[in-house]
Amino acid sequence: MIEKIPLENILFLDIETVPEHENYNHLDQDLQYLWEQKTQYQRKDDYTPEAFYDRAGIWAEFGKIICISAGYFTIKGDIRNFRVTSFFGTEEKILKDFSNLINNHFSHPQHILCGHNAKEFDFPFMARRMIINGIHIPQKLNLFGKKPWEVPHLDTMELWKFGDYKTFTSLKLLTKVLGIPSPKDDIDGSQVSHTFYVEKDIDRIITYCEKDVIAVAQVLLRFRREDLLVEEEIIHI
Repeated sequence: MIEKIPLENILFLDIETVPEHENYNHLDQDLQYLWEQKTQYQRKDDYTPEAFYDRAGIWAEFGKIICISAGYFTIKGDIRNFRVTSFFGTEEKILKDFSNLINNHFSHPQHILCGHNAKEFDFPFMARRMIINGIHIPQKLNLFGKKPWEVPHLDTMELWKFGDYKTFTSLKLLTKVLGIPSPKDDIDGSQVSHTFYVEKDIDRIITYCEKDVIAVAQVLLRFRREDLLVEEEIIHI
């Protein structure tokens, strides 16, 4: 089935998120209480709410998006390219710019969004943060009223499961077993918040995010038994 989808119809993406505030103490009293309640099960007795706050970026209610990277194929005859671009700045600007990309270039019925573990994380996180920021949700992210087979999303982790719901397979592991150069050769997800708030190095985060997008595209190519991208085919916009 995935072999029949024209590569040009797929928008590959990845997001990077951090806690909405740099420190737990920046939360008002209500949010501190709500954070304690929200994370009670995950923390158990091992962490205080304050010590656990560095993980706030995985919850849309307490985190924010600092980068969205997207990539898409252009194919003309025998020439194949993969174009990668990133959105950064204020979260509102990131979400509006990404929404414009979808609405202007990937809004038709044949277009599909693709990520790794994106159905569980990236897609719902973006939609929730759009609501919080008062931004209209593009139809490609708005699943209300859609039947499962009408959802225009591909998830490489879900494809790899083949119906197995018991395990999580990281992008790093999947690229390793598929013989794809690892995108995790610098920072990893646990270091993004420190890189953003302490080192203030958004360029490093953008590079990290774009490598993930390229890796997702490579994984899909392996699923389709097609040649992997080489460096000369990748264009950073």
